Amino acid sequence: MILYLDTSALVKLYVDEPGRSAVVTQLERAAAVATVRVAYAEARAAFARKRREGGLDGKGLRQVVERLDGDWAAYSVVDVTEPLVRRAGILAEHHGLRGYDAVHLAAAVELGRAGGDVSFGCFDEHLRRAAKREKLRAPLLAS
Repeated sequence: MILYLDTSALVKLYVDEPGRSAVVTQLERAAAVATVRVAYAEARAAFARKRREGGLDGKGLRQVVERLDGDWAAYSVVDVTEPLVRRAGILAEHHGLRGYDAVHLAAAVELGRAGGDVSFGCFDEHLRRAAKREKLRAPLLAS
């Protein structure tokens, strides 16, 4: 099974916050982890926000960035292409999704169409329901 992580789920692999154990449990069952390329920038932004809000000190920020950088090469990273963005636009309209949520969903759908057994990990219930409507497994990740 390929575990596709949106940014909210990906960040929980690096920062101790509610929902982390649910992501780790799914990760233990996965043969591979996938995400879309823009998740790197989104994750770095989330880490920086944690730093600004006092959830991470400077050393902690450097450590989570180093861990993300070390893991990134092992992830199956879906590139943001013109067809993917077009598909995301359709999904955004069809499911009432925000832009980057639609990009994540389009990337996971692309993996599924390429023959992957994809489980979509996110913490947004609206996005999770959209993933299920797109025929992806979308386990409830409790936060």
